[in-house]
Amino acid sequence: MSAPELFAGREQPDTLCLFDVDETLTPARNAVSPEMMDLLTTIKTKKCAIGFVGGSDLAKIRGQLQLPGLPDATDFFDYGFAENGLIAYRAGKVLASQSFIGWLGEEKYKTMVKFILGYISQLDLPIMRGTFVEFRNGMINVSPIGRNATNDERKAFEAYDREHQVRTKFVAVLQERFRDYGLTFSIGGMISFDVFPSGWDKTFALRHVEKDGFKTIHFFGDKTYKGGNDYEIFSDERTVGHSVANPQDTMVQLRKLFDL
Repeated sequence: MSAPELFAGREQPDTLCLFDVDETLTPARNAVSPEMMDLLTTIKTKKCAIGFVGGSDLAKIRGQLQLPGLPDATDFFDYGFAENGLIAYRAGKVLASQSFIGWLGEEKYKTMVKFILGYISQLDLPIMRGTFVEFRNGMINVSPIGRNATNDERKAFEAYDREHQVRTKFVAVLQERFRDYGLTFSIGGMISFDVFPSGWDKTFALRHVEKDGFKTIHFFGDKTYKGGNDYEIFSDERTVGHSVANPQDTMVQLRKLFDL
């Protein structure tokens, strides 16, 4: 069934709005606001189809986009894409998934992870916590400070990273060391970067919606600069890209776009 048929009750049934999660729909690693969900409900009910596309695993995204009394994120949104679309939902039903480890192979994976952990062990950061490499179905997430950092520690590292370019330098080393692996290294969020097969960035999610016949696909994201994890889908010819500063800015742009 095509998009115009699926969403015939909406004013723009052949239009889809896709949203990054952190700093687009929600504050980084925090819950969505009731105001944002009210606006998304209005858009979904009256205007067009909506979907999320995040780099995190589905459990984290569900936690951020769940408010008491509302459906699960994969039921509320018409489309739900975790891990850049490698975990995909359409109308609450799961679509085919992909495996990073199956694509790369165990030996290459171990070689790279050992190198990453060795590099991190040589860093001299103001603080370091835990979970430096997080394995996900379709990628790995690397954090020099460690994903167990508190919100205040994350903010402090983000400021430190802006000055010292810790992640940018780390990514440059990995790009050179593993240049024959066919991988993309993409900085996102406050404290980490993602590693995934080239082509498995957020444009992967578009593979799931192309067949539905949308004429217009809007994408909203905050890391839309080159090297950011929203850049590829933001600049893709199949989307209309919208760069946002934070969730409040997302709401301002949505109200303007749909005259709400």
